[in-house]
Amino acid sequence: MSFCSKLPFASRTGAKTRPMLVVQNDRNNARMKNTILVFITSNVSRAAEPTQVLVDIQSPEAAQSGLKQTSVISCENILTVVQGDILRTIGHLPDTLMRRVDLALKESLALT
Repeated sequence: MSFCSKLPFASRTGAKTRPMLVVQNDRNNARMKNTILVFITSNVSRAAEPTQVLVDIQSPEAAQSGLKQTSVISCENILTVVQGDILRTIGHLPDTLMRRVDLALKESLALT
């Protein structure tokens, strides 16, 4: 699923609303107050890296993502937020893209 979340700048001088992807399992999402997310960015310069998943909005598999421009799911940028900081759902990713996210997360965490 794609979500919008308000995240603070590293300097803590402000915050920006940005798309994120929930990567925590549904069971933990239902029982916990925190959720594990990964960043989604429109900077596609590193899209070929094994920890990145390209979401090309021209492709049929990205149609339900809710993203407005071609983006990369950056699986090396993992964070946990309070569920209340998630503003809204903007879309969903099909199983084909989520399987690619799973592989990118395994690569990022050295689980492969």
